[in-house]
Amino acid sequence: MEASCQGNEKLKKEERKLFRKQMKASRTLLRHEGIETVSHPTQSLVVANGGLGNGVSRQQLLEVLMKCGSVAALLMPPNKPYAFVTFGSTEEALMAHTTINGFQLQTEDQAITLYLNFVEKVDCKDSACQKLPAGLRVVEEFVSSEEEQQLLSSIDWGSDMSSESAQKTLKHRRVKHYGYEFRYDNNNVDKDSPLPGGLPEICEEVLERCLEKGYVNIKPDQLTVNQYEPGQGIPPHVDTHSPFEDTIISLSLGAKTVMDFKHPDGRSVAVMLPRRSLLVMTGESRYLWTHGITPRKFDVVPASEADEPGTVSSDIGDLTINKRETRTSFTFRKVRRTPCDCAYPSVCDSQRSKNQDCAPSVPQSDGDASRLERKFVHKVYEQIADHFSNTRHSPWPKVVEFLKSLPRASVVADIGCGNGKYLGVNQELCMMGCDRSRNLVDICGERKFQAFASDALLVPLRSGICDACISIAVIHHFSTEERRLAAINELVRLLRPGGRALMYVWAMEQEYKKQKSKYLKKNKAKPEEAMPDTLQQEFSSNRTESSTVSSYEAADFKKSPSVAQNQCELRVHMNRTSFHSQDLLVPWHLKGSVEKNKSAEEALRESTDHSKAAESAPVFHRFYHVFCEGELENLCRKIENVTIYSNYYDQGNWCVIIEKCKKFYVKMV
Repeated sequence: MEASCQGNEKLKKEERKLFRKQMKASRTLLRHEGIETVSHPTQSLVVANGGLGNGVSRQQLLEVLMKCGSVAALLMPPNKPYAFVTFGSTEEALMAHTTINGFQLQTEDQAITLYLNFVEKVDCKDSACQKLPAGLRVVEEFVSSEEEQQLLSSIDWGSDMSSESAQKTLKHRRVKHYGYEFRYDNNNVDKDSPLPGGLPEICEEVLERCLEKGYVNIKPDQLTVNQYEPGQGIPPHVDTHSPFEDTIISLSLGAKTVMDFKHPDGRSVAVMLPRRSLLVMTGESRYLWTHGITPRKFDVVPASEADEPGTVSSDIGDLTINKRETRTSFTFRKVRRTPCDCAYPSVCDSQRSKNQDCAPSVPQSDGDASRLERKFVHKVYEQIADHFSNTRHSPWPKVVEFLKSLPRASVVADIGCGNGKYLGVNQELCMMGCDRSRNLVDICGERKFQAFASDALLVPLRSGICDACISIAVIHHFSTEERRLAAINELVRLLRPGGRALMYVWAMEQEYKKQKSKYLKKNKAKPEEAMPDTLQQEFSSNRTESSTVSSYEAADFKKSPSVAQNQCELRVHMNRTSFHSQDLLVPWHLKGSVEKNKSAEEALRESTDHSKAAESAPVFHRFYHVFCEGELENLCRKIENVTIYSNYYDQGNWCVIIEKCKKFYVKMV
């Protein structure tokens, strides 16, 4: 009797432990994914830990679930640690809830425990099918099984750099070159030093077929063979324009894989490359989109039996994981003998070298925008970091108010944290910051703050990890609307459902409701005296309120007073005056010990008249897009699942607080 009571007590203890873990899984799903569970039985359940992101395949999960009844639908969102299952009846769902909760499932890499909770319903939302990038084509079964084996057998990985090829073992893969060696140190080839032996003879038939089918119009003379073991990949990249002609073709041998393509505007497409298929890249897909293979051991692929080429479906009712195997790619290119004159000059190294001395202008493409920001934002803040930090010591009251309103232990990210002046205003928060400037991040470290270097468009933090985010005086440094929208989207990605983000941007309206901002009030000098030193002479002669940049450096302002005729060129703003255009360059006069800073000395020579370099401090120019009233709100309205919680004007800045909606949607085709 006593033994029986002890057994019952032990059973109750295990049941209570399981219940606690089940409830913890429910709270985690609500907090991070916005998935609301219910206590009463329904036909649908959410299976925590049973997702593709945990290495669980569709077939594995179905085998467990189908023991409890008929499965009407199994939805597995890509890269998520959970799945949704709908049974044929509530009774079957209840049986699954009772018998599978706490079940241990062995995956390829680990044993995981499944926790099930009822959900009222799964709201579905149509998602547009992804299209292949322009100029991209995937031809399945381009070679036969026999040809595949012959091609793979022709590569002798045991040999060293022989007379016929150049072989390397890179960090992420093994590589062998034929015809010409591709130099990874400069992303180019030595066109005057071909490798002996040319391309392997066994490739001739494949290349003739490509010519016959019209996949290439000129026979390739360079071959790179890459071998990828499971878990290996290649970083996203665009093949350099100047070394090779337009079309690039690549065979996938030995195994299938998923290659990720990304456009500069943020669009991304996952493309399935079946075994023995031929990938053809030309035009936009070759010159503009990056392509790469994420290093991982599993790919998310359609569950259908056939390996269809093209984009990986967004139908979460037909996704599973595929264990990678050893894959070998044969990539053929034609070495270029003349400079590239493609239709994408902003990302073309041949055309950029010809135009590197052109005046900065309003960017017309993402490549232009990236280079503009690199020169007039990123490099500038690296050089002025110490001086900038010394001028940024008083937190703005309304930002402090926002941070102090957050619940204790909230996880908060300061995206574009600068010297970290907001990271310590509320000690009850778990705050971390990131900034594009490594020098500013180092200053944060010296102040014992948690900060890391990162671009605001791609923050290396898990989605939904933050209770709140702040972005103070950052988004106005992005030079196109697409990039400004992408920066806000990245904030939303970091937020959990119900989380809020506060954004500040510089306002075009520096006088609002008949009140001047502090920025204007600080100007007690005459306009000429407020003008950057390097521009005073030109201002006096032309009597204009702003000057146009005639080259990348301020020294050239005096050389070409007529450049204002080109209205696409960026103007230099006169400090402490009203704005007359939205896109402009704002001067920064560096003060301090210039002699000890080599980069500042270089900037001094570039930024001022050489004859007066020893007499004047260096002047740097930062790019800004100042926002008109309502512009920031309109950007936020373009983002799904976001509401504007509040908006206001604060001393020359437009400010918006957004909230990520709690309702969870599952996207289906």
